[in-house]
Amino acid sequence: MNRIINNMDGSLQRHLGIVSLTPRTDGTLMEFLSLLLKTIILRPYVFAFLAAFLFSAPRLIGWRRTWYFFVITWIVALLCEFSSTRTGIPFGWYHYTGSTVGQELYITDIPFMDSLSFPFLLYASYCMALAFLLPAFSKRNTGRGGIIGMQFPLATRTGWPVVLLTILFFVFIDIIIDPVALRGERWFLGQIYYYPEPGTHFGVPVENYLGWAVVGFLSLCAYLPLDRKLLQTGLSIDRSVTGHVLLGCGLYYGVLIFNLAVTFWIGESLLGMTGLLIYLPLTLLLALRLLGHSGSSE
Repeated sequence: MNRIINNMDGSLQRHLGIVSLTPRTDGTLMEFLSLLLKTIILRPYVFAFLAAFLFSAPRLIGWRRTWYFFVITWIVALLCEFSSTRTGIPFGWYHYTGSTVGQELYITDIPFMDSLSFPFLLYASYCMALAFLLPAFSKRNTGRGGIIGMQFPLATRTGWPVVLLTILFFVFIDIIIDPVALRGERWFLGQIYYYPEPGTHFGVPVENYLGWAVVGFLSLCAYLPLDRKLLQTGLSIDRSVTGHVLLGCGLYYGVLIFNLAVTFWIGESLLGMTGLLIYLPLTLLLALRLLGHSGSSE
């Protein structure tokens, strides 16, 4: 494989984002590291959210599960993006403009930061689902501020209700993200992609949201069986995991608030109000759940 890469024209390698790590790379490794640094500088908000994921996830599921969750979701998302830009499946037809080639890292024609976003967004959605569905300890085990103490049983956290609700939250967050990202030329994202045929939801095709559901479904179907097979050490159901789950929910709301703020900043008031109308009722329901006014307890 390295022989094939080394025989390719250098400009083609740079365009495709291919890096060969053999001694004959003639500075390709340094170019890769330079592009990675440029990517971090260009997209600091993405890496801030990634850092929040790496801070919160190990506290709930441990480092080994965090690593599996990240790698599985990233690979699934990258393959789906690779497929969709060439076949229209599963996100529908869209294309990256390549306007930031040389300014940030690409994998083939896909900006690295784009596929990198899926793991922390799916994990945050998973925590939102857990916040609604995990069983609670009895009232006497209520924590500070009257917030319930959540158990972390294997059957619940890997069950189909969690899968379906996670996918729903995953799609909902993209309903906020994708329309504002499509208007990237009006803020610091830049116009990095476009749809050949604008869709019905503020220019975004419905197929895009179905694609996000597919990524969430495939990723969870690969990760959750691993969760069941791995040792359960450190994942005791005898202690409350509410604080750790809320860290993931905080990541979810951090992404949400960031994108809504950008939406209003660029003057897309109708789009922003649509997002608020989706999330205000959900936030109220979440607050009621955390205060013990809904859900089950021992």
